Amino acid sequence: MNKGLAIVIVIIFIIGVVFVFRSTNNTMKENNTDINIQSEGDIQVVPIEHATMVLKWAGKVIYTDPTGGAEAFAGEPVPDLILITDIHGDHLDRVTLLVVVKENTIVVMPQAVADELEEKLPGVTVILKNGEKTNQAGFLIEAIPMYNLPEKIDAYHTKGRGNGYVLEATGKRVYISGDTAGIPEMRSLKNIDFAFVSMNLPFTMDVEEAADAVLEFKPKVVTPYHYRGQNGLSDTKKFRDLVNALDPNITVDLMDFYPEESN
Repeated sequence: MNKGLAIVIVIIFIIGVVFVFRSTNNTMKENNTDINIQSEGDIQVVPIEHATMVLKWAGKVIYTDPTGGAEAFAGEPVPDLILITDIHGDHLDRVTLLVVVKENTIVVMPQAVADELEEKLPGVTVILKNGEKTNQAGFLIEAIPMYNLPEKIDAYHTKGRGNGYVLEATGKRVYISGDTAGIPEMRSLKNIDFAFVSMNLPFTMDVEEAADAVLEFKPKVVTPYHYRGQNGLSDTKKFRDLVNALDPNITVDLMDFYPEESN
């Protein structure tokens, strides 16, 4: 084999390896954007980024804390229900809201969020205080407190301002924590099928506190979300190990909410 032919073969081989890597990587990304919780059936989760996701459940479409503009939801159905947890920009994005909220969309929010909105949204706005419940779009929705510990006036999240949520339909209960520490209200939750729990210092809690709280209220399935902090992404695998070391019956489902940062 002459030297020139050998060089050509090596170049072709390298191109092939790069192509396979890119194809595999793209397939992983595509698969990550449409993840079914297969073990329990009818709830489909599409992680978008950080606190933003799409839930497809009971024939309805739910957006949580929609951010990222219209392009973040390309290919996703119009939401029947939107849940907003807090006033910070990674939860309340006025520009995105005005794009994704349609005439038949129901938007559930705390009063503090409503006070921040200068524009009137299309659709129906429902304001919930901590502890209040409402039936919307076929879901029983309860506003759960979310706040930092220890409680301080100058905390990132003070009690009563924002909402976590428990949604109930089709015999299942889903908890979305919002920005919170491992507060008593979380630890006392009962019969949670799926939980989405934040973990990012200094804004919420570390993985150790999150694991400790989860071990107390024992959801069937828990997924870390909102796990980017000041020092990068939290160690969600460590969270999984901490939970399963003490309770292997809790399924820790690691979804990628930061595909651009984790690849």
